[in-house]
Amino acid sequence: MFQHKTARLMAAFIGTIIFATAQAQEVAQQKLAHVAILATGGTIAGSGATSTTTVGYTAATVGVQQLINAVPELQKAAHVTGEQVFQIASESMTNDHWLKLGKRVNELLSKDDVDGIVITHGTDTLEETAYFLNLVVKSRKPVVLVGAMRPSTALSADGPINLYNAVLLAASPDAAGKGVMVALGDQIHGARDVTKSNTSTPDAFRTPELGMLGYMQGNKPYFYHVTTRKHTVDTEFDISKLDALPQVDIVYGYANMNTVALNAFIASGDKGIIHAGTGDGSVAAQVKPGLVEARKKGAIIVRSARVGNGIVARNGEANDDQLDFVVSDTLNPQKARILLMLALTKTNNTKEIQRMYYTY
Repeated sequence: MFQHKTARLMAAFIGTIIFATAQAQEVAQQKLAHVAILATGGTIAGSGATSTTTVGYTAATVGVQQLINAVPELQKAAHVTGEQVFQIASESMTNDHWLKLGKRVNELLSKDDVDGIVITHGTDTLEETAYFLNLVVKSRKPVVLVGAMRPSTALSADGPINLYNAVLLAASPDAAGKGVMVALGDQIHGARDVTKSNTSTPDAFRTPELGMLGYMQGNKPYFYHVTTRKHTVDTEFDISKLDALPQVDIVYGYANMNTVALNAFIASGDKGIIHAGTGDGSVAAQVKPGLVEARKKGAIIVRSARVGNGIVARNGEANDDQLDFVVSDTLNPQKARILLMLALTKTNNTKEIQRMYYTY
């Protein structure tokens, strides 16, 4: 009888421990930030034929829950939920994808129980999506884009650690109000200035000259710089009622350049043209008349530069005041295009659009 009583007491004691442990785990989980992971595809969700396949793989084959399950450490970093917004290789990203993603991000961030968002994304257009969101997200809560240069099946795949760091960053109160960020290779970059600088190496993402925001180390972010340009809640752009964006294309500058592409874009109804000029946004003599004619037809002309660094000087390589052109400041051509599309949802006034380029 004594043995039975002891067994009952032991069982009750073990039950109490199990219940207390479960309660402690529940309390700990409640204290964790809620980070929503929105998956869009890309290399981070890609797979190759073998573990040594790092080129020639297939992007966007792995679903969001599989990505989350592959990094069990996420459960200690935050309360994580996943949602597959779409599943594409990012070179196929469209304006429609951006509008859908931006609206979903704003919807989630408006909820009290969502503390931050991580977006898994292909690296080819990751910088563009990041800058678009930087202009249209209406919250100071952290939004972090993350990708990978190697598919999930590769030896030393960089996706899992990048995703882990991105979740830590999105869960951190220190990341609030910093604008949309990019987390890759233990580094934190700002959406406005980061760019992909290499076709295939893991350290492809850089913020040339202007500098990254900080590092991820020891499971926490360290910030050393912040952007001085307005972003997120401080912008004038609202996509909540937009179903489409104005068509804007990029005309690339090079030796022996002609106006074939420019004329085709204008004929197809473009509302704006980004001229990715050589040097300081230079305009070739044989191309200038085509740009002037395009402006007369109502298209907004923005002089950017293919160089990748530096300010495009207003009235430098062209008389912008006389020609009624706009300059892109330090934005590269692909980001200059994004700002012009959003600007055109507000105004066609070139002075106002130029103000936006110096503001954002």
